Amino acid sequence: MDLRKLKTLIDLVAESDIAELEVTEGESKVRIVKSSAIPQNQMVMLPQQGVQQYAAPAVQAAPAPAAAAPSAAPAAAAETGHVVKSPMVGTFYRSSAPGAPAFVEVGQSIKSGDTLCIIEAMKLLNEIDADVAGTVTKILVENGQPVEFGQPLFVIG
Repeated sequence: MDLRKLKTLIDLVAESDIAELEVTEGESKVRIVKSSAIPQNQMVMLPQQGVQQYAAPAVQAAPAPAAAAPSAAPAAAAETGHVVKSPMVGTFYRSSAPGAPAFVEVGQSIKSGDTLCIIEAMKLLNEIDADVAGTVTKILVENGQPVEFGQPLFVIG
């Protein structure tokens, strides 16, 4: 992948609302992660098992969404039990189709590996499975709501 393509991809990530982009071209794989912790206009290359990571320059508008994230974290910290967090950015769906029953309800007992929800990202439907067994004590996201990476979705007691 040539440097002009990388620069274009970095600029696209910096100017958009996405936090992370991974592109595979042939045997080359590039991962671009937007982070407000990195000083502006600094490019960092971090090898990770053959994957190159590039940090996009922080955008002035980026701190506004980041400011909303800390308010969600204390609410999740107050919950007792295991918090299931979103592994990606996308749209949260409680059921497999409109009108279909939800995968889980509050008070329902679940096993490790049971499907909790679907997150749609880039027209792909990704099933999110429980990583612990227990009872769903709280659902923290509304159906059809956009979610961020690491956002708390469920509390399992």
